[in-house]
Amino acid sequence: MIFENLETLPKTFGTKRKAPCSHSRRRSNMMLNPLNLKHLNRMDESDADMITLNLEDAIAHERKREALENIALFLSHMEHSQSFIVVRTNPIGEGGEEEIAFLNDFAFDAVRVAKVKDQYDIARALTLLDKQKQLHISLETKEAFKKLTTLRIDPRLTTANLGILDLLTSLGLPQSLVQPDNPTIDYILSKFLVDAKTAGIHPISFMFQEYNDTETFRKWCEREKMMGFESKACMGPKQVVIANEVFGVSDKEKIRAQHIKTAFETHAARGINGFMDETYGIFIDEPIYRDALLVLGER
Repeated sequence: MIFENLETLPKTFGTKRKAPCSHSRRRSNMMLNPLNLKHLNRMDESDADMITLNLEDAIAHERKREALENIALFLSHMEHSQSFIVVRTNPIGEGGEEEIAFLNDFAFDAVRVAKVKDQYDIARALTLLDKQKQLHISLETKEAFKKLTTLRIDPRLTTANLGILDLLTSLGLPQSLVQPDNPTIDYILSKFLVDAKTAGIHPISFMFQEYNDTETFRKWCEREKMMGFESKACMGPKQVVIANEVFGVSDKEKIRAQHIKTAFETHAARGINGFMDETYGIFIDEPIYRDALLVLGER
């Protein structure tokens, strides 16, 4: 916990600065409401690979300043966290600029701008953002969905989060389409994934809001992993556990990948870049080797 007692919180910001996140795991991205102090207080002990502190649509307009200052207070008194910390701001032109400028002096890992539409929104956010922090975006508009491959105008834009419900509204489609095996949703997920990867942006799939329906949440995770996703937005610890499990690499997968890596490098040292492997009954060449490196997190 960051504070021992939430009844006697400091009245001023602290001077502590957590170190930048040291791991590259992105299996789970848990959204937290900064008006819930109990949730903020556990940021330093969460199992989520990523934590997003939400200033946007879950916060009423009259309480946005309170939420912003809560984030600053807890960040400024937090010494460490194993999670990659993101702050989700309001859209550019609707308070996002002021929030980014206010937050720049505090220690966290990325700003996520809501409802981006084009390169102007990206450029404006990058101009304001501290150069040590990453920029993430919420892909929630039909304009951004169409232009995703063109949006990465700077390497600091690393990640896009699919806001499926807002995107459907922007497209004039009903939210009732969000069902496993729905072809329109499959198309949206596939296009988002491929366009993001084409642009060099890491894609995070949408948040499933029926928090207690863990069975369906697991089905979505398994389907999205099959499609090629590595990350899922989460509403809380129950979903984090499932996302970490499904999007993690099993011991069996690691052992196979390590075997391929070792075998290829041993043969390559002798000038042999393609050979039959008796252990797994496969032909190992450079594409198979590169995939093994991807599994091991070395590429």
